[in-house]
Amino acid sequence: MQIWPGKSYPLGAAYDGAGTNFALFSEIGTRVELCLFDAAGNQQLVDLPERTGFVWHGYLPGIGPGQRYGYRVHGPWAPEQGQRCNPAKLVLDPYAKAIEGHPRWDSAVYPYNVGGDDLALSDSDSAPFMPRCVVTNPFFDWSDDRPPRTPWHGTIVYEVHVKGFTERHPDIPPEQRGKYAGLGSPAAIEYLRGLGVTAVELLPVHQFLHSQHLQEKKLRNYWGYDSIGYFAPHNEYSSRGQRGEQVQEFKQMVKDLHRAEIEVFLDVVYNHTCEGNHMGPMLSFKGIDNPAYYRLKADEPRYYMDYTGTGNSLNMRNPYVLQLLMDSLRYWIQEMHVDGFRFDLAAALARGLHEVDRLSAFFDLIQQDPIVSRVKLIAEPWDVGEGGYQVGNFPPEWSEWNGKYRDTVRDYWRGQDSKLGEFAYRFTGSSDLYAQSARRPHASINFITAHDGFTLRDLVSYNDKHNEANGEENRDGTTDNRSWNCGAEGDTQDPAVIKLRGQQQRNFLTTLLLSQGVPMIVAGDEMGRTQGGNNNAYCQDNEISWHDWQHVDQSLLDFARALIRLRREHPIFRRRGWFQGRELHGTDVKDLVWFTPEAKEMSEEDWQAGFAKSLGVFLHGEAIKRTGEHGERLKDDNFYVIFNAHHEALPFTLPPQQFGGRWTRVLDTASDAPPELRTRGQAAAADGQIKVQARSMVVLKSPLSEE
Repeated sequence: MQIWPGKSYPLGAAYDGAGTNFALFSEIGTRVELCLFDAAGNQQLVDLPERTGFVWHGYLPGIGPGQRYGYRVHGPWAPEQGQRCNPAKLVLDPYAKAIEGHPRWDSAVYPYNVGGDDLALSDSDSAPFMPRCVVTNPFFDWSDDRPPRTPWHGTIVYEVHVKGFTERHPDIPPEQRGKYAGLGSPAAIEYLRGLGVTAVELLPVHQFLHSQHLQEKKLRNYWGYDSIGYFAPHNEYSSRGQRGEQVQEFKQMVKDLHRAEIEVFLDVVYNHTCEGNHMGPMLSFKGIDNPAYYRLKADEPRYYMDYTGTGNSLNMRNPYVLQLLMDSLRYWIQEMHVDGFRFDLAAALARGLHEVDRLSAFFDLIQQDPIVSRVKLIAEPWDVGEGGYQVGNFPPEWSEWNGKYRDTVRDYWRGQDSKLGEFAYRFTGSSDLYAQSARRPHASINFITAHDGFTLRDLVSYNDKHNEANGEENRDGTTDNRSWNCGAEGDTQDPAVIKLRGQQQRNFLTTLLLSQGVPMIVAGDEMGRTQGGNNNAYCQDNEISWHDWQHVDQSLLDFARALIRLRREHPIFRRRGWFQGRELHGTDVKDLVWFTPEAKEMSEEDWQAGFAKSLGVFLHGEAIKRTGEHGERLKDDNFYVIFNAHHEALPFTLPPQQFGGRWTRVLDTASDAPPELRTRGQAAAADGQIKVQARSMVVLKSPLSEE
């Protein structure tokens, strides 16, 4: 087969309409063979003829979309020095745009002789057991696609699993369930629009695999946090095929969601790969250039640095690794039209030598990149290494999962003794974490639950995890062991327990959606989805994790929909800037005031009372009376939000007259009735007091007088 020298850029397999250019980085390699496969698995080997710098490359005329391929990299085998080249092993292209199939866990996919240590070279051919890279067609009719570009302060994030959300949906065509096409279907989009969210944050869709130890237990990698292809959409979510069809289907899903004004964020896992530690398989990076791609221990390069708890960490000090990540991000923005990213264990990406450095090379590259810096960037601001908890410490243009928000709000509604001052900071956007670095409230991604933990329903139904189905004797996952005062665990017919659970769910949702910052809802929390107490369902690709559309808590769903409308219709709950806590111009009333139940402004002593469970906050509608994003004149009503986490009902005195005269009740979490948005609501008591039920919230509204 004739092969031309080709070009060293772009890396990967690039089809130009007449042929395909192949380019692979390997500094350690001494020879690179391109392996071409036909439908029967027959292999043809072609040496890449040129090496420019550390990139091997060649151009094959007539090779086009659908062609299956892989590589064999020749070079040193010296594991004690971190060098693990083994040409008997087929390796996947790190830049592959599509991957067909999954590994079959034969001993041949390991670079050493299984049963011994990792030092003895295995010469068994792994190709029969390996998936294939696929040359893809880059052309797609985006026609009128337009990114929604929802402003950060107007964003409501919905963390969702492509398969779990669609697998059992009765109105999605059977062939599209569990697939990209299902998430882009009219039924799915109708639900998302009806709920009112503005962005879907997809659990990992980079190509991942199901590890051998999970398959041996008849389990699967459901969440997808084991990436092997940073350019390839996961092939199992394609309804059309795996020879590039997954790329076209993903693009169509994005186009359909954009048409509905819904943004698409990806949860990306650039901190590690699925190749594990020194005893792991050889699938791609390990066999291409192990010391370049992975962080190895300086004094024992046979072993890997592990800041992620998965066996390895990518080497962010290597320029080709940085290029891989930046090329991947640009590809998903420019070619796949996604609108943002959530970076898993982002603190691991910030590590220079050992310490976490927020000005690391990776973040510097993003800051100056004209493509990547313009989309929405969200950090999970921690890893498992020393000093890895970095909430509040990411660069100014980033938003962060606010773990302190989650912990504080949970503690408050659980009734645990805690400082009210921290709760107030969390409700008003966490200025203590973000304001000093010139960031705005949208830096805080607020959440109560996430994929890795209890669902909201289970959070208020279980004191202890129930992960027995994971096959680890319930040792995995975090342990809560803290009372939620909701009575019996699990299923129950006790009306009082059922009522209190519903009330606590409404408390959490209301707190979340009325807090300053960006709310993130885990898909299903708005409808009472349960995992039966499993708080680590990473391996449960079954009914434990999939949405049960036949048993929706309709009253909770109606409440959540109305609550989201309340947030969207009242800009006081989604301010672009911080509350100042000072008197507004021309008034003697502050933009925000916290009160005791007796309507006395909170004192320092009140803030420090760890046993206190009840307070109210006045939000002045005048605080947002300004010109909006599109030139419209913004104004809002005054609101008084009352929190009572006490175990008994309490009377609350309304604020003094200057804060508002005619108060109406628009929301009460003690009732499952949705918030009343366009009606007068229930009038407040004439004597200036209202009774707030135990463990509940009340929201009152007073019209802002016209000037």
